[in-house]
Amino acid sequence: MFFVGVPNIIGQNIKNNPESNHANKFEQLGTILPSPNDFRTASGAPGSNYWQQKVDYKIVCELDETNRVLTGDETITYFNQSPDVLTYLWLQLDENEHHSKSGNNYFDGSVMDSVMDVQYLKQLAPPEKRLAGLGVNIQAVKDAKGKPMAYTINQTMMRIDLPSPLLPKSKINFSVTWSYKIPDRLEFRGRGGYEYFQKDGNDIFTITQWYPRLCVYSDFQGWQNKQFTGRGEFALTFGDFDVSIKVPSDHVVAATGECENVNSVLTPTQLQRWKSAKVSNEPIEIVTLEEAKKAEQSRSKTTKTWQFKAKNIRDFAWGSSRKFVWDAMQKKIEGKPVMCMSFYAKEAYGLYRPYSTKVVAHALEVYSKFTIPYPYPVAQSVEALNGMEYPMICFNYGRTAEDGTYSEDTKNGMIGVIIHEYLAEQHFENGFPSRGGSPSDIVDYMRLPKNQLEPIMTNSENIIRFGPNAYTKPATALNILRETIMGRTLFDFAFKEYSKRWAFKHPTPADFFRTMEDASGVDLDWFWRGWFYDIEPVDISLDSVKYFQVNYDKNPTQKSDTIKIKSPKPIDDLSVLRNSQDASILYATTVDKTLQDFYFKNKPYKTKDSVVKITMNRYDSLLSPAVKREKFGNQFFYQLHFSNKGGLVMPIIIQWNFTDGTNEIDRIPAEIWRKNEERVEKVFIKSKEVQSVSIDPFKETADIDLSNNHFPKKIIPSKFKVFQSKMKYRGQSHPDNLMKRAKATEKELKK
Repeated sequence: MFFVGVPNIIGQNIKNNPESNHANKFEQLGTILPSPNDFRTASGAPGSNYWQQKVDYKIVCELDETNRVLTGDETITYFNQSPDVLTYLWLQLDENEHHSKSGNNYFDGSVMDSVMDVQYLKQLAPPEKRLAGLGVNIQAVKDAKGKPMAYTINQTMMRIDLPSPLLPKSKINFSVTWSYKIPDRLEFRGRGGYEYFQKDGNDIFTITQWYPRLCVYSDFQGWQNKQFTGRGEFALTFGDFDVSIKVPSDHVVAATGECENVNSVLTPTQLQRWKSAKVSNEPIEIVTLEEAKKAEQSRSKTTKTWQFKAKNIRDFAWGSSRKFVWDAMQKKIEGKPVMCMSFYAKEAYGLYRPYSTKVVAHALEVYSKFTIPYPYPVAQSVEALNGMEYPMICFNYGRTAEDGTYSEDTKNGMIGVIIHEYLAEQHFENGFPSRGGSPSDIVDYMRLPKNQLEPIMTNSENIIRFGPNAYTKPATALNILRETIMGRTLFDFAFKEYSKRWAFKHPTPADFFRTMEDASGVDLDWFWRGWFYDIEPVDISLDSVKYFQVNYDKNPTQKSDTIKIKSPKPIDDLSVLRNSQDASILYATTVDKTLQDFYFKNKPYKTKDSVVKITMNRYDSLLSPAVKREKFGNQFFYQLHFSNKGGLVMPIIIQWNFTDGTNEIDRIPAEIWRKNEERVEKVFIKSKEVQSVSIDPFKETADIDLSNNHFPKKIIPSKFKVFQSKMKYRGQSHPDNLMKRAKATEKELKK
């Protein structure tokens, strides 16, 4: 997310008039945001004196598969492009999160229960015993002449003291030699490590956040000096990479950047497939399934070095295994060819072979449309039972059952992790079951007790429910901003402008907030306050409806009718509805029929209309005896009373259901709450008689209580799920999935 790693922006919602029912939620953010300056302007754009540092790496590393140890020697060139004189440099040692002395291993409490999981019991062991041997071993830090440099390690941070000050517009060269024992990432968690496959005795190595790397030194916080605890993510300094990776010769390596020596690391046959893939619009297996299976049975005693280069990137990651199948295809992004690739073991073949590389290509296409054209020559997905993304490479899950079948949830989860964003998921397939972005996805979280909630603008380590707070709520907020507050046209233009302004730079949340307003002409401070700086939920209640009609009688009466209404099919996602009405959207599953699998063709979901009986009270009132019948006689007046029970101000979307079976929507902007943030009344004139009224009919505001959204009142059914205990690993298809059962039934019918 765009707000990661900017602690000085984190703050609370400061109220200007806390004892009042107005002049709080719609006041400007003011001092909550940092003051504009020459580096970052009030418009949200980089200032005339904006600067950022640069760092280049030349790394030579070797994977010792037998001992599961990685050693490396890196030469670093650091460019001081700031106006400041630096006397020391800070580097991150992320792998030290697994060191027994790192504070993150002592942060959380623990409890005992009558039934205990073995993995949990292992976590109870003292860090000194459980994590023995893990962490980075710094062997040497030397200057360009080979002279030792003084350094200090503080948990996941390392400070290098410079022998002489590094002046502005100057650079320094130094080297770091290091090694570490690669952890079992299923046991010790973390972003990188190895996974052991007992059946064939092989590993998949996921090497991420692995080399000592420069922290960001910026205008808004100086050195980034927060410890890495395994949760938060930090911005990194952009630069160029030249990386040589020595592995067993029967391994296949997936890495950031372009491989410089494919001619020497591939067999002649594989090289020919690679050349064919570079001009193919369908994935071609460069390393085939049969070759990968054969390699699993071997153990090469020789090594091979893969060489990769990448320019203007912030990080470098790689994976290595003899189990890897490798497929690739070309995708042109605005005329520029990009190699889309996937690496996966046989355990994931049934899902990754038909989907992964094509999903990568789809993601690039949609991202490029809404941000900037994808700037790099490579994009790849690696199946590794965990999810994390780095420049040009992402690690994802998605394995089949042993017979090749898979569950729909695993398939959609795999696609969702590769794509990673709501909008691109919805362009893959209309109604794709995204796990974040739709307003209904965040409702359960937002209705929790306030002592279990934090604002989005909170340090990662302080969040109790990390997934909903750091992923679901921000995605939902931006989706609501696009669909309900700004509209797609204004949002898309402003978001693209933000992307262009800050590509390859270091934006802060304030830069995003300001750019979105600057490029759209929409005052959104109230929205940032409510959604990003506060924890109040949306709960707008339709408390009463008064119905007035011109009456020339002297004694107005109250009457009550019993009527029948036909309930429309519920619409849980406004984006899905609008996408289905947008002919310009070409869904990947529609364009490419090969993406239509068993689950695409077998959708068991149907919603039936129902007829219910309700009672609506009608009130006639004498407006004026002098009113002309021809002017008001055919008009219906409705006075609606709303209360803001949740606290978070939002637009009021009203659906009027008329007695003739038609309906219409009125959209009242959030500013209706300016003068009174707690309650408001508003009169509407309709030319037809209203049968019932509903608010937020498309569930687009994340309202936590739908029972007070209707008049007359409706009974809102509650849902519950019956589920079995969780599988051991995320992304592993259950052996008894719907596809397998359907195949078994089909087989029986053929007998």
